[in-house]
Amino acid sequence: MSETTAPITRVAAPSATAASATAPAAASGANGIARSRRARISLGALQIVLALFFAIASALPKLIAHPSAAESFETLGWGSTGMYTIGALELAGAIGLVIPVLAPVAAGALSALMVGAFITQVAVFDGEYAATPLILMVPLIVIAWARRQDAAGLVRLVRREA
Repeated sequence: MSETTAPITRVAAPSATAASATAPAAASGANGIARSRRARISLGALQIVLALFFAIASALPKLIAHPSAAESFETLGWGSTGMYTIGALELAGAIGLVIPVLAPVAAGALSALMVGAFITQVAVFDGEYAATPLILMVPLIVIAWARRQDAAGLVRLVRREA
């Protein structure tokens, strides 16, 4: 026998019932835990990225009355009051995205705000940037759905305080 070849040994295959009984347990074992851990980490990263976007790129220009934001709100006829209100709502939503018990509510509220932004873009600004709110709604809806169990903690907290 050559040194590079090994003798063939036959191993008995496990019975079909034993294989089928252990397959679901193996699938939900280490791989299931790793997938769920990766999913939680990815979802948390998505929440942080969206929170930074809403706080810095969206709310900040409105709250500091950047000329581009002020011009848009004057075109709408909402003036500085509307600009500061929308900026404050976006900042509150950004903060809520990073607080676990508030994340599903904040994501839902920001989604509703994006519906209004889409309608405004289409009705007033001829749809120039109408895709942006729709694109932002997708991850917000994913966060609201994936973190929906966290809202139960908020309900318990509110009921305990009442």
